Amino acid sequence: MRKVILYIACSLDGYIAKPEDDLSFLEIVAQEGEDYGYHAFLQTVDTVLVGRKTYDWVMKHVDTFPHADRTTYVITRTQRPPQGNIIFYNGALGDLIAQLKSESQGTHIFCDGGGDLVNALLQGKYLDEIILSIIPILVGDGTKLFQNGLPEQKLQLLHTQSFPSGLVQLHYAVQR
Repeated sequence: MRKVILYIACSLDGYIAKPEDDLSFLEIVAQEGEDYGYHAFLQTVDTVLVGRKTYDWVMKHVDTFPHADRTTYVITRTQRPPQGNIIFYNGALGDLIAQLKSESQGTHIFCDGGGDLVNALLQGKYLDEIILSIIPILVGDGTKLFQNGLPEQKLQLLHTQSFPSGLVQLHYAVQR
């Protein structure tokens, strides 16, 4: 069965970005030759979900969308025509998740952020797994990973890994 998996990094105090979408704090764990399992994880997914604000931010910084080789759904409120494998989806999130999970072909579904999409997936209880990389820094303000008011969801720890950079990665299954 296809799973919806959140793979994301945040500061120790729970922020995925500093004010003004500043991601510079992620650089403190950058080490040559170390991708913290990201490449191996990408081999397990063929579909990407990303919020429109995150997509727009990425496209301001690169020429080609990094996941252009996979079917990507940009979750948006505005209708836009597809661009290759990139589909701008403005329907009900639950309907999209149900459709993707019902497809017999394919591997897992990667949620690549941002905060609004992550919290909508948590609100609807659509996530199956969470792979969370904790960056050893307190940033104090910015975009929180987990918003207030989410429904309680129990998690089962599947794996932990620590790295010399101080990054700690937690892998959870969301219990149903």
